[in-house]
Amino acid sequence: MTRIAAAGFIAAIALSSIAAAPAEARGCFKGAVVGAVVGHYAHHHAILGAIGGCLVARHLANQHDRDVRDAHAHGDAAGRH
Repeated sequence: MTRIAAAGFIAAIALSSIAAAPAEARGCFKGAVVGAVVGHYAHHHAILGAIGGCLVARHLANQHDRDVRDAHAHGDAAGRH
C-alpha cells in the first residue's frame, strides 16, 4: 500500500510541476526515455521512471541555464581564458 501512496505522491508532484511550468521542457524527452529504461529494469516501473527522468532532466537544464546566465552576468565569457 505504501508503494501505491508513493506512486500517487510522485505523480501528483510531476503533474503539478508540469502544469506550472512553461511549455519549454528542455531535456524532458531524453530524461524520460532514460528514466523509462531504468524504471523498466527496476521492477517494471517504466512510467515512474519516465516521470522521474523528465523531472531530473528539466532540473538539470534549468540549473545549466542559471549557471550560464550567472556567468554572463559576472562578465565571464565562455571560451575565454
